[in-house]
Amino acid sequence: MDPHPLPLGHDLGMKPFEAVQYFFDEAADILELSESARQLLSIPKRELRVELPLRRDDGTLSVLIGYRVQHDNSRGPYKGGLRFHPSADLDEVRALASLMTWKTAVVDVPFGGAKGGIEVDTATLSRAELQRLTRLYTRAIADVIGPTTDIPAPDMATNAQVMAWIVDEYSQMVGHAPGVVTGKPIELGGSPGRNEATGTGCIVCLDQAVAHAGMKRERTTVAIQGFGNVGSWAAREAQERNYVVVAASDVGGAVYCRGGLDIDQLIEHSDATGSITGAPGVDSITNEELVALDVDVLIPAAVAGVINPSNVDTVRASIIVEGANAPVTPRADAALASGGVTIIPDILANAGGVTVSYFEWVQNIQRFRWSRQRVMGELESMLTSSYRLVRSRADKHDVPLRAAAFVVGIDRVHEASKLRGIL
Repeated sequence: MDPHPLPLGHDLGMKPFEAVQYFFDEAADILELSESARQLLSIPKRELRVELPLRRDDGTLSVLIGYRVQHDNSRGPYKGGLRFHPSADLDEVRALASLMTWKTAVVDVPFGGAKGGIEVDTATLSRAELQRLTRLYTRAIADVIGPTTDIPAPDMATNAQVMAWIVDEYSQMVGHAPGVVTGKPIELGGSPGRNEATGTGCIVCLDQAVAHAGMKRERTTVAIQGFGNVGSWAAREAQERNYVVVAASDVGGAVYCRGGLDIDQLIEHSDATGSITGAPGVDSITNEELVALDVDVLIPAAVAGVINPSNVDTVRASIIVEGANAPVTPRADAALASGGVTIIPDILANAGGVTVSYFEWVQNIQRFRWSRQRVMGELESMLTSSYRLVRSRADKHDVPLRAAAFVVGIDRVHEASKLRGIL
């Protein structure tokens, strides 16, 4: 995998937020929205920039910059992940906050859209420094988050432990408040099924696309680009549902097995060595070769911009499931759609995470824990219904699934804004 992926929208000379707006405008044209409605729905409600003076273990001081962008809350509290990554500048966070608005609306959970980030490479931080940084950030944004205001969650380079630190720091300020974040450890109010939710949701959506195309799961080959939380759980779920996962990749490289990878063995090898490369019984290939494999399904589940004008002509998959946020750039998206490729867009395909985050939030409010069976059953039901609605809109307007998903999401937010008297 390229450690420095091309930025979202690079092929059109766009910044990340401009690329999101490209898709927003397509859907707004279909809905014939007024200019005032377009402005209201596209401009974030609040953008917060905070200075974070981090005392390092050696006594030196590093001043880092953090952000929280709250895009829209007409349908409920702001909701969105928190990423610690060198690319997490204001424009990227703004773009991802916008995508969260449409994502929560597509799957019809009662949230708005937000996103947070700190421009930092966590590989340069000790565990103690990471905890101090998390607590600094929590205090810096504490006035604008809360269980009924804005609920962060894990994203790139953050996890359940980071969420636990946020819960503790925030609770010291306002009292016990596990609902301030989702994606927490189960011991602190997290939900069964949250870890696997995003990857599982990708495969739930894939099931619908495969059935619509008249394909058989056991004859459907899958390649997964990215083997982190999303990609590894997607691989496990795909294997469980009898798909043939023939290739996968992580930061160390890619592996291939024509007859299908043993996903359990691959995960065991990765846990032991830190990478899936070198696993027994597989061939080594490059990430570029993985993207170009002659497979039925490609699941980009790592970072933005991995399918772009430089490699879009090599893609041979007939179905792409966007496990990552914005892995296909606008020009590549248009090229693939014109070639008949079905793209299940990120605001639908990877919405399993925010759906189960909603379930976690509900459990925190109720002070009652659901079983994993209930969580996963509700997830399957909600994503299946959402996919079918998006498919029906695609057929109605004769547009690809991405445009249809944006139409569904924007229409719901637009209607909520009208009902509240904002429009």
